[in-house]
Amino acid sequence: MQVHYLEIVTPDVEAVCAAYARIHGVEFSEPEAALGNARTAALSGGGLVGVRAPMHEMEEPVVRPYCLVDDIDAAAQAATDAGAEIAHPPMEIPGHGKFAIFIQGGVHHGLWQA
Repeated sequence: MQVHYLEIVTPDVEAVCAAYARIHGVEFSEPEAALGNARTAALSGGGLVGVRAPMHEMEEPVVRPYCLVDDIDAAAQAATDAGAEIAHPPMEIPGHGKFAIFIQGGVHHGLWQA
């Protein structure tokens, strides 16, 4: 299992980016529209961490890892078969791949097909 994208949703994007930059020595990009205006930095191992503000007033702060899968549709179905609720069905983000979100045990989990 490999985390491809680590999404952090926070009302204080600048403070979180500054903390990660100081602690981990990373540099964050300008906001990227395709990723919900997340500011991104490289993860060791080839993925990204993305820090963004909530996209609507009901979105709560969350840290959501997206694990790489070979077949996102099959992985989403396997999550459903295991009793998970699909919070966001598989969807393509041009230039980035496909993602899906499921909720299991009250925790958000992401899937990513590169």
